[in-house]
Amino acid sequence: MDSGDLRVFEAVARLGGMNRAATELNTVQSNVTARIRQLEDSLGEQLFERHSRGATLTAAGRRLL
Repeated sequence: MDSGDLRVFEAVARLGGMNRAATELNTVQSNVTARIRQLEDSLGEQLFERHSRGATLTAAGRRLL
């Protein structure tokens, strides 16, 4: 986990979606998704509930935030 991962995590949490975070961070959605998955793998916790309208924080995600 590095500061870039945390910046991506914070943007997704604040904006409620991978696409919106990617737009704000001037990157592509696949990069945001990959960074979040790497962060989840390194922590061993799912941080977001993904759904058709975006993503919401899980209990583990709220603790990290």
